[in-house]
Amino acid sequence: MNQQDTLKQLVGQTAANLVEDGMIVGLGTGSTVRFMVDALGKRVQEEGLNITGVTTSNRTTEQATGLGIKIVDLDDVNHVDLTIDGADEVAPNFFGIKGGGGALLWEKIVNDASSHNVWIVDQSKMVNQIGNFGVPVEVIPFGATKVFAKFEQKGYQPQWRLNEDGTHYRTDEENYIIDLKMGLIEDPLALAEDLIHTVGVVEHGLFLNRVNQVIVGGDQGVSTLNVPK
Repeated sequence: MNQQDTLKQLVGQTAANLVEDGMIVGLGTGSTVRFMVDALGKRVQEEGLNITGVTTSNRTTEQATGLGIKIVDLDDVNHVDLTIDGADEVAPNFFGIKGGGGALLWEKIVNDASSHNVWIVDQSKMVNQIGNFGVPVEVIPFGATKVFAKFEQKGYQPQWRLNEDGTHYRTDEENYIIDLKMGLIEDPLALAEDLIHTVGVVEHGLFLNRVNQVIVGGDQGVSTLNVPK
């Protein structure tokens, strides 16, 4: 295991220890979250931890159920106590970008339904200003080229997310993703408003004012950053 994976495993195990018996837990998507779900599954098997999970992707559902974690649909619960998810970039003001794994729509829906949101990242994801990763935007296939053209006109530097065979990447909702490669974002709030009001856009990967804690794995170990209330 390389150093980055070791850090991801450390933060995943730390986050899994936040889960308490009887909780309804949102389980995110991504490489760091995989370690967390593994650690959570171990607690379920070894400690008899009784939890209910809500997932943000079919991939996480498959992993969690294979580990004995009970998974239900979000609409089958009236709240989510805690959601643990990853992030692609996190700035000091706790603005983040998510969606590198293609699950941004479900991730934002579960985030919105959760009383407490925790992001788990390795130190490479901490940045001074968000944007260099790019902004994933989920769009419906119908008329998607028109949306792409609008983004080009606005200078957002759009790129189709493609599979290895050159076909369009499809989300769990069978939508396309356009990645905006516009560099550092001076006004994320304004960009978020523009994107969500673009006809054909389902959701975007700007997660602004949506996290309570960030657990970071670094060279000096694991640290927890608490967002000011």
